[in-house]
Amino acid sequence: MRPQYHFRPSANGLCAWDVRRLVQLSTALVPERVPLSAISELDEPYWTGGPSQRMTCREVVDHARLMLDCDLAYPVILSSDGRVMDGMHRICKALLEGRNEIEAVRLVHDPEPDYIGVQPDDLPY
Repeated sequence: MRPQYHFRPSANGLCAWDVRRLVQLSTALVPERVPLSAISELDEPYWTGGPSQRMTCREVVDHARLMLDCDLAYPVILSSDGRVMDGMHRICKALLEGRNEIEAVRLVHDPEPDYIGVQPDDLPY
């Protein structure tokens, strides 16, 4: 798996979770079927960093390629409040394929972030 991070803003700065660690922490969780209609990120700016930033066509194609290449056999990872921590490309692929649900695991307690107050470009990839 390529190094990647889940980001969330906080009062202490940007929080980042190493997705590889999230996968390890979620391996014992039982997957459940989650309706795509319950995934609020589908209707929010997600990869752009906010409503004022826009993606180029090349960036859209890059994301489309990641969606088409991803494997729906792996469950997405949701935080304890149901927010996506890993698997947005899989969720988008399921939506593209006309599916109504996706396999997901939900963390009981959110782990502490791996980084706080670090910009994405400063993280190890």
